[in-house]
Amino acid sequence: MALPQHEFGLDVVALVGALRHRDHRSVPEIHAALLGRGVEIAERSVTNLLDRYDELLAASLTDTRRLRRVLARQGRAILALDGMQPDVGHEVLWVVRECLSGEVLLARSLLSGTAEDLAPLLAEVAQAIGVPVEGVISDGQTSLRRAGGG
Repeated sequence: MALPQHEFGLDVVALVGALRHRDHRSVPEIHAALLGRGVEIAERSVTNLLDRYDELLAASLTDTRRLRRVLARQGRAILALDGMQPDVGHEVLWVVRECLSGEVLLARSLLSGTAEDLAPLLAEVAQAIGVPVEGVISDGQTSLRRAGGG
């Protein structure tokens, strides 16, 4: 899954964020690690992806009034929940996006992705947006189906 107008997927964004914040790697080191994984990217783009990672984490429902206005015009919300795990055994960056508007509503790093962990994320979003949630789209992982109520 990639964000609108972005060349790289959220898996790459999550990896860049993890390498920087968890492993304390520099931009040149992250660039080299990505190239080593076969990701063709300019060093300047690594900096941009770091900025996007930080923006995603900061986007956690901070501008509720604006989001409510955008979503009120739609009258409903369809949520997409996706987890990006840069490396096995590490935190997962969970992103909740509203599909009709393309708005990222919440991004949060969690150590696991059980239904017990994810249901509160969806409940937090549902409470904050002020419109009915008509569906949750995911990759079908069992914990995601349970967290979304289906």
